[in-house]
Amino acid sequence: MKLRTIQGILLGMVIGIAVGIGVYTFAYAKGWSYLTDDAAACANCHVMREQFDGWLKSSHRAVATCNSCHTPHNILGKYLTKASNGFWHSFFFTTGGYEDNIQIKPHSREITEQACRTCHGEIVDAIEALHPAASGAQLACLSCHNSVGHLQ
Repeated sequence: MKLRTIQGILLGMVIGIAVGIGVYTFAYAKGWSYLTDDAAACANCHVMREQFDGWLKSSHRAVATCNSCHTPHNILGKYLTKASNGFWHSFFFTTGGYEDNIQIKPHSREITEQACRTCHGEIVDAIEALHPAASGAQLACLSCHNSVGHLQ
């Protein structure tokens, strides 16, 4: 056999194995459920159970799902964020590097901060008028209200 043919076969095998593992992982993790706005999908993973249970008891349950606060409000941003978070959650869970005490990442914190400001704009504007932040920086809603959507 020619070297190019062997290389092509090996490349095909590697791609096939990667796709097979990806499809299996997607099915095993109920990946299709993450394409919806159903908040219960976020509790598919055991480390999210506490956040989901907290959300069930919060006032936000009546007006917001996980996606309302944790993904951008445009379709591309929403699914790119969900894909990135899902990949890294799966990666760290599979490799054993996922902490049970999960922490919001800076990018996700920015998304959530923007969601607060979108829904509560009038209140935020009133507060910022009374308490201008130093050096022109915005006050961060989550610095005082970090457990609003997830009662603890």
